[in-house]
Amino acid sequence: MDKDRIAGAAKEAKGTIEQVVGNVLGDAKLVADGKRDKAEGKAQNAIGSAKDIAKDALKK
Repeated sequence: MDKDRIAGAAKEAKGTIEQVVGNVLGDAKLVADGKRDKAEGKAQNAIGSAKDIAKDALKK
C-alpha cells in the first residue's frame, strides 16, 4: 500500500471531522476547510491507488 493512500485516507477523515464539527458549531469556515481537506484526501488516495496499480503491473 502506497504512503499516499494512507495519508490521503487520514486527510479525508480529518476533513469529515472538520465538517461535522463545523456544522455542529455553525462555523462555515470550518465546514469549508473540512470539505477542502476531504477533497484533497480523496485526490491523494487516488494518486496512491494509481501508484499501487502501476507497481503491480510492473511486477507482472
